[in-house]
Amino acid sequence: IIPLSLKTQTSFPYLTRSHVTDLRSITVCLPSCLTGTDEGTILMLLTSRSNNQRQEIKAAYKKAHGKDLVSALKSELGGLFETLVVALMTPPISYDASQLHKALKGAGTDDDVLIEILASRTCAQIKDVVKVYKKECGGKLEKDITGDTSGHFQKLLVILLQGSRDEGVDEDRIENDAKELFAAGEGKVGTDVEKFINILGNRSHEHLRLVFDAYKKLAGSDIEDSIEGETTGNLENLMLAVVKCAKSVPAYFAESLNGSMRRAGTDDQTLMRIMVSRSETDMLDIRACFKKMYGASLYNTIQDDTAGDYGKALLYLCGGND
Repeated sequence: IIPLSLKTQTSFPYLTRSHVTDLRSITVCLPSCLTGTDEGTILMLLTSRSNNQRQEIKAAYKKAHGKDLVSALKSELGGLFETLVVALMTPPISYDASQLHKALKGAGTDDDVLIEILASRTCAQIKDVVKVYKKECGGKLEKDITGDTSGHFQKLLVILLQGSRDEGVDEDRIENDAKELFAAGEGKVGTDVEKFINILGNRSHEHLRLVFDAYKKLAGSDIEDSIEGETTGNLENLMLAVVKCAKSVPAYFAESLNGSMRRAGTDDQTLMRIMVSRSETDMLDIRACFKKMYGASLYNTIQDDTAGDYGKALLYLCGGND
């Protein structure tokens, strides 16, 4: 088995087996209701392939049997394991779109999902999500977001949704941006939220990291301290997520994973969403950040917090102990 990228990814393809061989294995794992389901083999087969390979398996299954593989899996599985398998069988951009749609169209708005996805994805990914959302969810993402949110929180979400951050670093604006942020927050009575939104929502991550360094020299404290002191609620959470992702996306997700498990009751939806969406992106970096930040391995933490085939699948996505 050869990883897609030794630096970042943990879900990788079998290079010596074709999707035809995988199709045969999947078919064996979906016997009649009388004989039950070989969940262990389904778990191994799906978590050890890339998402692209899973799409090939899905297409080959439909061609051979005239049935949708995801529907077949859902009929055989249940609970959290079923939810996780369905997520793994969904293309990444479609998965993000579906999670946003669920966050907006469910009972109440799940602002945490909006924050996580729009703060952490690249500009190109966000633009793709907007297109897929319209095609697969039957509506415009911006319209749905503005219909469910308000105020400065809504404004920053909409700016992020444009996926049009500045590129590179503008050396001439670093010091000025830092001064404007200071003047808009700690340097005055009240807060000029619009200034924060404009700079955080439009500058590149590379540029923002330099602005944050300049801000700390100017203010004697981190930009996060200013945000926590000047804002509250969802706007505060969104701004902090943008800052953390500008500094380090893997560290942001390490913190989110820790928060999903280190509490009374596991936030399985957040745990699954992050493990699925980052397994082929930056999971090894997230693992390293997790170990550094919390002194424990992500693998052991997941192992202690989950059980059954669901837990095993998450451990396969994690990729190993540190």
